[in-house]
Amino acid sequence: MHLADGEVPREYLQYTGRKISAILGGVLLLILLLILSISVGAVWIPPAEVATALVSGLIERVNGLFNLSLPNVFAGQVPQMEDSIIWNIRLPQALAGIVAGLGLSVAGLAMQSILRNPLASPYTLGTSHAAAFGAAFSVMILGAGTMQSTGTSVNISNPLLTTVSAFVFALLATIVILAISKMRQTSPEVMVLAGVALGSLAVAGTMFLQYFADDNQLAAMVFWTFGDLGRASWNELPIIAVPVALAAVYFYLNSWNYNAIDAGDETAKGLGVNVERIRLVGMLLASMVVAIVVAFLGVIGFVGLVCPHMVRRVIGDDHRFLIPGACVAGAVLLLAADTVARIMLAPHILPVAILTAFMGAPVFLYLLVRGYARC
Repeated sequence: MHLADGEVPREYLQYTGRKISAILGGVLLLILLLILSISVGAVWIPPAEVATALVSGLIERVNGLFNLSLPNVFAGQVPQMEDSIIWNIRLPQALAGIVAGLGLSVAGLAMQSILRNPLASPYTLGTSHAAAFGAAFSVMILGAGTMQSTGTSVNISNPLLTTVSAFVFALLATIVILAISKMRQTSPEVMVLAGVALGSLAVAGTMFLQYFADDNQLAAMVFWTFGDLGRASWNELPIIAVPVALAAVYFYLNSWNYNAIDAGDETAKGLGVNVERIRLVGMLLASMVVAIVVAFLGVIGFVGLVCPHMVRRVIGDDHRFLIPGACVAGAVLLLAADTVARIMLAPHILPVAILTAFMGAPVFLYLLVRGYARC
């Protein structure tokens, strides 16, 4: 078949169209799940009222922010108590789940691509535990916050110091992993074992801090190590969302570079890719994302491992589509897990990290058994 200059083959358009359709389908699922997540809880709010409250509140805030006078036909249709629950409690928690899931998933995908290791993720490489130790160190030793056994488990009075401390320790773990990845004949299992060692070291450090904590601090710290979206509020959300969004944009802009690295370092260098710089910056950004999520929400495991492999089976290995797909999948998975965690033992709320571990552990074992092959 003859093609005119600049004409794209129909088969290629169909090929990319299926990938884009899968991503858009995931976005639609995420929107529906967001409404459902806000609906469920100790107080059931019908999804129609949730959608009405969201649209009405959004119009009011746009009018106030830009000094507009857009008509709001939905004003007053939702009771004040339910509107307050939606906007002040459940919406920030749901958005935190979306942002955290997106960040952990894209960080895990970046680690897998940069290190060319299908078992790499913030949790399996010990980065999450190192960040958790850094956050606990800042709270208990550097005085970055007060710890309470009731209400919010960690009240961070200096979120910048907590995030920086978490990032520093996550960075130390990243440096070790990068050094190991440069060793000759480094296999996936060697890197995972190194991550286990680093994670164990970080857990030991956290236990050391717990040993010298009083009863309230100890109870709060144990609860804090369980990843939980319930502690998120509008104050923390921008601090988490902005760095995660910037990192995701960077990873997407370098999607061609990651495609080249997948073919091997020598091939990537032959195509003009600065492999060392891409690897260093990518790991630094991934560590930063993990540190921020852990500093505010605690340790949430296996999202960065499971989601990239799930998306690969549907979309393939092309990072132009794999990165957006992994972002959507991570947001959907963590938001769904948090929704289930809130209704599974109602009125008690189960930390979301417990569910992600239950889902992620079998996948991790499956990847080990099948011989580390790329999905």
